[in-house]
Amino acid sequence: MTNTFKNLPLVVDLDGTLTKTDTLVESVIQLGKHHPFDLFKLPFWLIKGRANFKECVAKQSTLSIESLPYRIDLIDYIKVEKQQGRKVILATAANKKIANAVANHLGFFDVVLSSDENINLKGNEKLTAIQKNVGKDFVYAGDSKADLPIWNSAQAAILVNTSMNVSREVQKSTPVELEIPFENIGFKVWLRALRVHQWFKNLLLFVPLLTAFSFQEIDKLWAITLAFFAFSLAASATYIANDLWDLDSDRVHPRKKYRPFASAKIPILNGIALGIVLLVLGLVLAINVSLNFFGMLLLYLFITTSYSLTLKTYVLIDVIVLSLLYTLRIIAGSIAVGIPISSWLLAFSVFIFFSLALVKRCAELMTLQQRGLDITHGRDYRITDLAVLWPLGVGSALSAIVIFGLFISDAETQLRYATPEGLWVVAIGLIYWLARLWIKTARGEMHDDPLVFAMKDFGSRMTILIMIVTTLAVHFLHWK
Repeated sequence: MTNTFKNLPLVVDLDGTLTKTDTLVESVIQLGKHHPFDLFKLPFWLIKGRANFKECVAKQSTLSIESLPYRIDLIDYIKVEKQQGRKVILATAANKKIANAVANHLGFFDVVLSSDENINLKGNEKLTAIQKNVGKDFVYAGDSKADLPIWNSAQAAILVNTSMNVSREVQKSTPVELEIPFENIGFKVWLRALRVHQWFKNLLLFVPLLTAFSFQEIDKLWAITLAFFAFSLAASATYIANDLWDLDSDRVHPRKKYRPFASAKIPILNGIALGIVLLVLGLVLAINVSLNFFGMLLLYLFITTSYSLTLKTYVLIDVIVLSLLYTLRIIAGSIAVGIPISSWLLAFSVFIFFSLALVKRCAELMTLQQRGLDITHGRDYRITDLAVLWPLGVGSALSAIVIFGLFISDAETQLRYATPEGLWVVAIGLIYWLARLWIKTARGEMHDDPLVFAMKDFGSRMTILIMIVTTLAVHFLHWK
């Protein structure tokens, strides 16, 4: 490439180039979030053409331009070129409302070319607009196969995250001014999107089987294993939906902004397709366990969807729902294997999971406090709420321990366990573990869901292991 190209106007695409995401897809998500009934209008808008479709969506939806995942390396390059006197043009198939908002936000574009209600500025239409408003001599920055006609007519190309095939095709006819390498979506990124580490929570399905000491029955083990994967696959589908729903709030969060969809490492449409596949697989597995279990999974999906859409925005309601979702897993496990659960287990689970849900919320508020902020984004919590949430969470933990102590003294426990007095070792373990979680939270070291933290934290792992081994020992062994 010669310096001659540096004097030519730089024409930049938006979706996939300047931003890592597709602003039309994100606009549709925002439309569904704020005006859900307008989603039924989408087919009628589309019948009138893509240009009209984009116009209607842009008018009805509100896209957070400031928080979009921009390509900082490309923006830095454009700023340097702009400072050296180069003319910079935004040419995009996105609607004019979005294009103008992006141009105003970034502040370095001289001209904006975009779609309106009559013209969908893509491919040859975009090329015609560029040649009319900029001239025949220009450098084009794009990302996809749809940009090939424009690159073929440009004097030089800037390739942004293009596939190897597209890159080769461009270089056959057009000099390359700059190439920003293609980002491969690694397997780990997909696992993060599915939040496979959260599948650990679904081990709660095994609790009824373990507390009944029936884990030697193969048919029950098979049923609960199917149930585990049914819940896990369906849960991953809901995590995808939740992440897409929370794009705006995640992008302003110090850690959540790195999630695969918030950071646009995985395209939104790919995520939607994967979520549908996972949901169908989960439901198929569930119905193979039993119709009653299938019903429990549908109930779980209804509650989690309600939580994602609205319930999580209400103070305390959100943590109550989270604690009930944990308990629901235990009930679902009971239905899957046909083993009834005691009122002791239900009472214990409600209080301990309410405490763990409060750990999660207090940990988020501690993070806000460390950043000097006062109010959560998308949730009705303030830093001052810690004065109430803290004792409420610790009190719930102590209530769970008291219930466990009463369970030890229950007549049925005395009959079921060979040495029931040994369960006090488990009670002490619970005191230590729950207190440890709250201390970690107070220190600002609780960066995960508490159950996920327990899997990563050595002290928690050892404590839980000791409690499990002790429970098995006091059931089978006489220590008197």
